Amino acid sequence: MTDLKDIIKAANVAVVTGGASGIGLAAARRFAEAGMCVALADRNPDQLGEARAELEAIAGEANVMAVETDVAHRHELEALERAILQRFGRVHVLMNNAGIQPDTSIFSAEANWDHILAVNLMGVIHGTQVFGPNMLAHGEPGLIINTGSKQGITTPPGNPAYNVSKAGVKAFTEALQHELRNTAGARISAHLLIPGFVFTALTRGERTEKPDAAWTPAQTVDFMLESLARGDFYILCPDNDVARALDERRMAWAMGDIIENRPPLSRWHPDYAETFKAFAERP
Repeated sequence: MTDLKDIIKAANVAVVTGGASGIGLAAARRFAEAGMCVALADRNPDQLGEARAELEAIAGEANVMAVETDVAHRHELEALERAILQRFGRVHVLMNNAGIQPDTSIFSAEANWDHILAVNLMGVIHGTQVFGPNMLAHGEPGLIINTGSKQGITTPPGNPAYNVSKAGVKAFTEALQHELRNTAGARISAHLLIPGFVFTALTRGERTEKPDAAWTPAQTVDFMLESLARGDFYILCPDNDVARALDERRMAWAMGDIIENRPPLSRWHPDYAETFKAFAERP
């Protein structure tokens, strides 16, 4: 296993999509503090400018670039890679983090589904396909970190398009890591970031203060870096409300629906409510 210090270090290059706020910006700060050159990609120009200025104060203007990018469009990711390679020469860390979470239902307009899948799933796939080949070709160790969600594993009722997109990110990232570890000479590894409840623009709603249950983006990124240092593939983050043990029970129960031939999403089925509660609380 490659030492994380051989990747996240001075003069190496990190790319973060959705990097102008939330978890993406918190990760970009850590990369900049480690002396890396950092490329931010985001579709919000105002936030992108503010984030660039913040990182320039940390790493210096020469080591930071910010490119307005919509990851829903592959050609914009291709333009982003060209700009980064021209400026910095190569990429060592790719964090496919951009995501959206508008409400959907099964019968929502097709455009709503298309938009979520284009950003959350195809943005990850295209980001990997665009940057991955050159990351492999330069031969230096590196990371591809894809931001998933617990909702892509337990798929709770509500917002099915988001759940589908994040379930796809999980399946894609698992397949990616399998391919990388079976590619001769590959020094790139893939990792699935699975945040808990994090107080970001995506989750804040009408709230102006962080709920006690939520982690900050910085806490999430610190946990991510600790997990990467151990070589973890599944970076399953807790928060101030849900410990890892409860996450594990919820995930095990979800898989048990198949094994036990229960109704789908039985955790929310009235006939199984008490059984699930006992399962989740058992020692």
